[in-house]
Amino acid sequence: MPTRIEDLVHRIRDLEEALEAELREKRRELRYRLERRRAVFEKDVVARHKAARIGLLDYLASARLAVVLTAPFIYALILPLVLLDLFVTLFHAVCFPVYGIEKVPRRDYVVIDRHQLAYLNGLQKLNCMYCGYANGLIGWVREIAARTEAHWCPIKHSRRVAQPHSTYPAFMDFGDEAAFRKRLDDMSDRPRASDRED
Repeated sequence: MPTRIEDLVHRIRDLEEALEAELREKRRELRYRLERRRAVFEKDVVARHKAARIGLLDYLASARLAVVLTAPFIYALILPLVLLDLFVTLFHAVCFPVYGIEKVPRRDYVVIDRHQLAYLNGLQKLNCMYCGYANGLIGWVREIAARTEAHWCPIKHSRRVAQPHSTYPAFMDFGDEAAFRKRLDDMSDRPRASDRED
């Protein structure tokens, strides 16, 4: 018999599926389809998008001075993001196979596709690519961290966590030492990666 938490998790998944169905319907309304993960609009829609594009010079001329002055702070974040990407990629490639943790497909998180929209000018496209990379990377890193936590320390916190990751609901309850002890025993019974045959 499913627990109340398991029931809530199933209801969340059902809502996610309903949301995906609504998004598919919205794609039909906006008259595009996905081909090999790429959006393809109908020709008349592309023409309408191009007509709606604001030129780069007009776009820059309408920008507030404060926005222009803060732009270097936004773009400077690319350095720590690339370093994070590099280190997490190495961790993911080296440690996940050793721990026996299923790898996280990067392409499911880092989605860069808004530059395909004809109603965006060059700078807007660059900004959208940057945001797609940054937010996708953070989502990918979060899922890697979530799977790592699920492997090593799947214990809920004593207090509420804002927007817990996908594996958190299945974690052991805070203070449930019997469940923790059983988990340790189960882990010691599992074959290690070095013990497995290729």
